[in-house]
Amino acid sequence: MAAPGCGVPGLRIRGAGQPLGSLVTLVSRLFCSAAASSKSLDAQRLAERLRAQKQEQKTKKESVPTNPVQRRVRELVRFTQQLQRVHPNVLAKALSRGILHQDKDLVVINKPYGLPVHHLCHRLDKETTGVMVLAWEKEVAHQVQELFRTRQVAKKYWAITVRAPVPSAGVVDIPIIEKEVQGRQQHHKMTLSPSYRMDRGKMVKVRSSRIAHAAVTRYQVLSSTLSSAFMELQPITGIKHQLRVHLSFGLDCPILGDHKYSDWNKLAPQKLPVGTLKKLGLEQSKARHIPLHLHARQLILPALGSRREELNLVCRLPRFFVRSLRRLGLEMPNQDENGDDEA
Repeated sequence: MAAPGCGVPGLRIRGAGQPLGSLVTLVSRLFCSAAASSKSLDAQRLAERLRAQKQEQKTKKESVPTNPVQRRVRELVRFTQQLQRVHPNVLAKALSRGILHQDKDLVVINKPYGLPVHHLCHRLDKETTGVMVLAWEKEVAHQVQELFRTRQVAKKYWAITVRAPVPSAGVVDIPIIEKEVQGRQQHHKMTLSPSYRMDRGKMVKVRSSRIAHAAVTRYQVLSSTLSSAFMELQPITGIKHQLRVHLSFGLDCPILGDHKYSDWNKLAPQKLPVGTLKKLGLEQSKARHIPLHLHARQLILPALGSRREELNLVCRLPRFFVRSLRRLGLEMPNQDENGDDEA
């Protein structure tokens, strides 16, 4: 006689009388009841733990640190948590397919969109795609960092902007400073700190801030329409978010998908013209999903270590960037018409 219900597996009694069978049945039922009670208790504890974690995350989100270092640490933690959702094998495979150059000192990759990188040879924002230089050893990394710091590395970026700048080519030479934005959503942004202002139609020099950073960007329109432009950018300096700030606040043509610098007063999805939304096949409510269209196109590294010649590194556009160019009616170089399949 096998115990009914959820009896103990493998337990059978042969030739036993009713009392023994009843005992086994009772024990089996007690076992089932205890198991069910245990499962209910475990589920209750799990639910309480999840509620506590959710409340803790909500509390952390609401309390914004005023210390810039603490804000940066929190940002790094968030980026790390996002990366942990991607399986390492998947990420490694994608990066290995995007290797542009490799030698005994350096590895140069085509950085995909959304991948945060920190403390490497040079800075490249999480949302920016393109050429990314890595070093095998710390000593080499420090040498490459010095090349960037002393402005010995030539850099070119490509970007799609909302509206076209006037004039179509020039140099933006306006210092940049970090400031706190007051309002319902208190946050910090980089912004312009001009050395001159207009006074009764005349240009007047003003006292520059001690914490402002000199920032210089050379730009040129490669293709344009009435509502957008495809631009080549050459940052002479390397200040945080320099290109995004100079384009949005200096030239009044923010980068497509720049949800941080399209509006100074708030953090909100980029507000796009109706015509641009129609070409992209989107509604304004979906604009928050548009990625930043900023691509590190080219780096030219001078001779380093045993390498006697300069290293010219060129990276193709990601596919989403190419699709946007076509939808907006902007012309692109022939070699980048198909875009990078792996981006």
